[in-house]
Amino acid sequence: MLITAGAAALMLTACNSPQDKVAEKQADALEAQAAATHNEAAEKQLNAQADAIEQRAGNADGGATTANTPDTSPSK
Repeated sequence: MLITAGAAALMLTACNSPQDKVAEKQADALEAQAAATHNEAAEKQLNAQADAIEQRAGNADGGATTANTPDTSPSK
């Protein structure tokens, strides 16, 4: 697939939006807390929260820059 320089720059900008950076920091902090806990239930909950933050951030642009867009097809 050939991507023009302008399209590549636009995609890179979308990937590195301020919202994406904030969400990534939040998710990283939760994942660090999960890794540090000795409580398995708390670890799972923290990781689930981190995943949800990353999912929302990844889909803030409609999934244009991520592969984690949920399947909302009513036919399934």
